Amino acid sequence: MNGRDRRHRAACPPPAAPASPHTPVTVVELDLADPGEVRSPGGRGPAAPDGRVSALVRLHGHPLGMVHATGTSGRPAALARALVAAAHRELGAPAVPDPPAVPDPPAAPGAPAGPEGQSAQQSAPRAARCPAGGMSVVICTRDRTELLADCLDSVLRAADTLTAAGPGGTVEVLLVDNAPAGPDTERLVAERYPGRIRYLCEPAPGLSRARNRGLAAARGTLCAFTDDDALADPGWLAALAAAFAADPRTGCVTGLVVPAELDTPAQQLFERYAGTERGWTPRDWNLDAPGAGPLDRYSTGRCGIGANMAFRTGLLRTLGGFDPATGTGTPARGGEDLLAFHLVLTAGHTVAYRPDAVVWHRHRRTLHALTVQVSGLGIGFGAYLAAALRRHPALLGDLLLRLPAGAIGWHRGHRPPAADTPLDRRRLRALRRMERRGLAQGPPRYLYTRRQQHHTPGGG
Repeated sequence: MNGRDRRHRAACPPPAAPASPHTPVTVVELDLADPGEVRSPGGRGPAAPDGRVSALVRLHGHPLGMVHATGTSGRPAALARALVAAAHRELGAPAVPDPPAVPDPPAAPGAPAGPEGQSAQQSAPRAARCPAGGMSVVICTRDRTELLADCLDSVLRAADTLTAAGPGGTVEVLLVDNAPAGPDTERLVAERYPGRIRYLCEPAPGLSRARNRGLAAARGTLCAFTDDDALADPGWLAALAAAFAADPRTGCVTGLVVPAELDTPAQQLFERYAGTERGWTPRDWNLDAPGAGPLDRYSTGRCGIGANMAFRTGLLRTLGGFDPATGTGTPARGGEDLLAFHLVLTAGHTVAYRPDAVVWHRHRRTLHALTVQVSGLGIGFGAYLAAALRRHPALLGDLLLRLPAGAIGWHRGHRPPAADTPLDRRRLRALRRMERRGLAQGPPRYLYTRRQQHHTPGGG
């Protein structure tokens, strides 16, 4: 019973496995309502890629799926037409006007990709306003200053989009520097974002500790989280706020996570193995709902991931925040997001998934980093189950009853796509074995971390 649900992956086929040598894939986006413009992820302006392209297709800002085509440098209109055709063919996208049949302009050497900001295609959802109590955004980082500028710029664009929607509260952005080795991150914030980003330092290592530091300092009634290797879409915060405003029972909202780049074999392999997206249609989970499934309480990975999640601040504090014995930076390696979703559900609240809330994620670039990550997925899921049972021991019998069905679903979800090369198939099988072994390691690692922290002064 793995936390990640891959049943909807057919709507987002990974790039077909290339013949050797490796071919990078450029990630872009295109809106069928404004199909003449291909744009870079995260609202970074127009793009004119050369070579293989993977595109997030939208309609009036709403994501429909991903398609693939080949671009030619200096001919963005031709690429747009190819992507529109692929959207109709692969996604069954509704008919929309074709891109304007104008010649592609010559590319000026060294010319910038285009102005910063968002276009008409990135308008969804504009009706949402920042709640009167404000909204906080927490980004945790550790010695990855080189990634931060793109991430922070994108979050500020999303904050500006939300506040521009109309009167409401304010959006604050908090950067938590976790056990930093030096002053580089603090210096970046002071020099580049004076007055716009609040810098916090959490000296004890661990992602959960860093997130709890941000949660404790948050002033908004809603608190969103993303990662330092992610790019927020301009409409990200607006979509999250809209979901909370629509239903007071909603305690947590997650969103769509798609790749920001597919440059390396490891990044493409991760998309083929698991990826990060959780489907293209909104979903709600509530254990009291008539259609609640027997595995909903445990398979919370289908709800979303930690790179794109938001909570009612008071609720998350009441639930105790993130378990410091879980997450990156501990022997448990992960599971803190899954546990938070589980706690929201078991407290009687709704977890809502809204694909309009888009975050673009930079996957691990090397095969070594990928194997470490996949092993950590298994360890983290096992740790999450152990943490959930520690809080609710009475669930043990029910969990054991559900394990066979969960294991069958996990195995089916890991079947390699038919287009994989023999090398990719071997790699995918190896990743599956790593994750499975990690799952068994999760509970003892979690218990070890709990004991270690219990005997450490200030360890929580």
